[in-house]
Amino acid sequence: MQRHISKTLLPVLIFVSGYAQCQMTTPASWPKVQLHLHLDCSLSYDVVRTLDSSITPDDYKKDFIAPARCTDLRDYIIRATRSIALMQTKQALRLVTLDLFRQLQKDHVIYAEIRFAPLQHLQKGLSPEEVVTAVNAAVEEGIRQTGIQVGVILCTLRHYTTEQSMTTVRLVEKFKHTHIVGFDIAADEAGYPIDNHIAAFAYAREKNIPCTAHAGEAKGAGSVRETLDNFHPSRIGHGVRSIEDTALVSFLAAHHIHLEVCPSSNLQTNIYNNLGDHPIDRLFRAGVSLSVNTDAYTISNTTLTREYQLVIQQFHWTAQQFMTCNLQAIDHAFTDESTKKMLRAKLEKGFAISN
Repeated sequence: MQRHISKTLLPVLIFVSGYAQCQMTTPASWPKVQLHLHLDCSLSYDVVRTLDSSITPDDYKKDFIAPARCTDLRDYIIRATRSIALMQTKQALRLVTLDLFRQLQKDHVIYAEIRFAPLQHLQKGLSPEEVVTAVNAAVEEGIRQTGIQVGVILCTLRHYTTEQSMTTVRLVEKFKHTHIVGFDIAADEAGYPIDNHIAAFAYAREKNIPCTAHAGEAKGAGSVRETLDNFHPSRIGHGVRSIEDTALVSFLAAHHIHLEVCPSSNLQTNIYNNLGDHPIDRLFRAGVSLSVNTDAYTISNTTLTREYQLVIQQFHWTAQQFMTCNLQAIDHAFTDESTKKMLRAKLEKGFAISN
């Protein structure tokens, strides 16, 4: 008997311990790892309404969620402005962080690294240390409540001064051995050079602070090369325009540089016309280590489950390919080996079926 199977309910071929097993499942049920997720871009309407009851659903859709097609990356980023304005007290930072844990739990995420720029949250008198302490404590609370393992990456921003970048990286160092796990640079890649941030990334290398860096999004493959040459991160946020340079793609694969790919976000920031043009499948087949991520639950109006579904529909990926990406994400996660071992076991169990 033949049955029609929707694209979101696919028979997938899973390979576990050398045996091919077939199961009927959906991406919603798969355990997931997410390495690229902005805290200040992922506020649900529930938490927004709690923080400011005057914000209506229409306000939320207009001001917090980006359109399907923005002018460019800068146009996309500006949607975080109202969220950041709400995140200026310790209690607001706690509520937003716990709200994100609820979204991760609904999305079946077992490990996430969330990132934000602490210097954006000083408008009502908090010190940078108080901001980081508040988020770190909320992450500890969220882990206890949900069992989801979460690390926090602190971001400097492209338009920051050298001093601001150094302040941010020193915060990562100060909170070593807490849930603060790494350093990043974000914001308008096309609008600002890297010069102000070379010292901060050099300091991170000196102090063995794990680093990722946004590149190859608003600018082409040269941006990725420049970032690798000057910042030496083990991961690249986005990095999809590496596909424009064959030698660079080979370098990424050979040196195990991990790309944190966010498909819907790349369409919204007007890099590609449609998902068929997106290079995630070509990069994967070229042997580049990569993971599928959301970038921003709210601004992109998406979930990780939805991102998986889009990739399945366009490129016909099986669960085996998503498991490979999740394992690669764990390999490159900014966490200890015992946690990685536990997460790998959860993935193997979650993607397998009993005989």
